[in-house]
Amino acid sequence: MGNVGGQAVLEGVMMRGPGNWAVAVRTPSGEIAQVSRPIHSAMARHLVFRLPLVRGVIALGESLAIGFRALAISANYAAQEEGAEGEVDTELSRGALIFAFAIAIGFAVFFFKLTPGFITEALPVSGTWFAFVEGLIRIALLVAYLAVISLLPDLRRVFQYHAAEHKVINAYEAGEQLEPEVAQRYSLIHPRCGTAFLLWVMVIAVFVYAFFGRPAIYWLVVERTLCLLPIAGIAYELIRFAGKHQGNRLLMKILAPGLWLQRLTTREPTLDQLEVSIRALREVLALEGNTPESLVEVMA
Repeated sequence: MGNVGGQAVLEGVMMRGPGNWAVAVRTPSGEIAQVSRPIHSAMARHLVFRLPLVRGVIALGESLAIGFRALAISANYAAQEEGAEGEVDTELSRGALIFAFAIAIGFAVFFFKLTPGFITEALPVSGTWFAFVEGLIRIALLVAYLAVISLLPDLRRVFQYHAAEHKVINAYEAGEQLEPEVAQRYSLIHPRCGTAFLLWVMVIAVFVYAFFGRPAIYWLVVERTLCLLPIAGIAYELIRFAGKHQGNRLLMKILAPGLWLQRLTTREPTLDQLEVSIRALREVLALEGNTPESLVEVMA
């Protein structure tokens, strides 16, 4: 089963396959706690959700939902007092999940989609140049945002776990033994990473928005919001293709900016952190071994 992805969480890693996900967390006592859950994907039930472009939007939504749940689990374990035993209360309520979605998506749309347009609106550019300048501003905001948060000491360990996730997946995809010392030799960069996905969403947006020229401010808000999902679908197809053709040197050179950007969100992990990542992946692989073959698309 080669269709796996993951995400860093607080003191741990979430790994997922088409039908299951698992999160492993290093608790304050030093033990590794893990929680696993099945995935009831809409893509497995409806053919239309597996169509190109559509599947990217569905995969993104499912990845966000699983990611929020995994973060809640890790936060609860991180808050657990040393010496406490047993599984903590790990689940987000539906209301809390919707609220988290609204905050995250609302911030992303306003800061990365609308703000660049508002800034460009104040500049003397028009036509295709409007979309080009807006795109440069959007990418600059993304790089600046990642550069600033990469300096925060509290996020360093999260970025180490992010790299641990990549290294373990790279080792697994290479057919290597899942051991910390083996995984440590692999790259902390992966072409299916969400960081690369964000960059290509912004690059693709330049070409899509170029069709609209310089819209009135109210149309700018409508167009940038409505185009978000189809652009995300196109970007997903791009990184999905890249993940399946990692041996193509020309393709990797073309996609190099997305790989370089991951340097801001990854840090070399320790063997202990790799052990946590491996525990999560092994749990997913064991669960997927008992799951019928699925057509569900997994976003790394």
